[in-house]
Amino acid sequence: MYKIVTRREMAQGTVVLNEIEAPLIAQKAKPGQFVILRADETGERIPLTMAAADPAKGTVTIIYQVVGKSTKRFRDIPEGEGYLDLVGPLGSPTHIEKHPGLVLVVGGGTGVAVVHNIARGMKAAGNKVVSIIGARTKDLLILEDMMAAASDKLEVCTDDGSYGHHGFVTNILKQYLEGPDKVSEVVCAGPAPMMRFVAKMTAEYNVPTLVSLNAIMIDATGMCGCCRVSIGGETKFTCVDGPEFDAHKVDWDEFMQRLTAYKPQEFISAERYDAHHPCKINRDHDKA
Repeated sequence: MYKIVTRREMAQGTVVLNEIEAPLIAQKAKPGQFVILRADETGERIPLTMAAADPAKGTVTIIYQVVGKSTKRFRDIPEGEGYLDLVGPLGSPTHIEKHPGLVLVVGGGTGVAVVHNIARGMKAAGNKVVSIIGARTKDLLILEDMMAAASDKLEVCTDDGSYGHHGFVTNILKQYLEGPDKVSEVVCAGPAPMMRFVAKMTAEYNVPTLVSLNAIMIDATGMCGCCRVSIGGETKFTCVDGPEFDAHKVDWDEFMQRLTAYKPQEFISAERYDAHHPCKINRDHDKA
């Protein structure tokens, strides 16, 4: 068992942080890589990008949004218990080097968890890191303190203006792209529409941009073929060739279509879990 040593709910309980004992993985993990987790013998294998790794403590941190059956099962594992399986680190790590100009790290929603470790790595390499994070509303914003510590400067946006800048992350991104300081690279993770608009904007300014396409991964070993993406006209597998790619070469129409391919099945599976799982019954009893 891979024990959960810290468990924390965020974003009104829709997002959960787990710090998990995995000393061998923690020693090898690099920014941008992911792990595969399985709750129990009948559980689905879920790939999640590591938000942090601490070799000294022997732990890795993952953050996930509670959406379908498997993430609901993950949510129901209490602190002190753990996962049956934890495999990693997998995927190609983020290419990190010292840049002459700013490195802009852009994260939206749970994508903030993905870019956190990258921001840490970029800063450790001597870069001046400006992070721009956003959410629909203040209550859904995650990891503000951790992102501030990983950055030289943090910009926070909310769609409804309830906190930080009123508007989208692209509004602040444009200010930096048009500002006096050279921007050497942009790294982005979040909802597909957000990444697409970031890619379109940075292409206009000819700024190299990486995006994490981890959300499309399923099997995460290159065997199922479900995470196929077209990058510069070539077919790639997100799990083994990525999960990060040149944002300006991604076929965004295809990616967004494939991303929603299994939504009906995911919805049905999640409903069945809620209806029959004992933890659901216990939660309803507590509310009564």
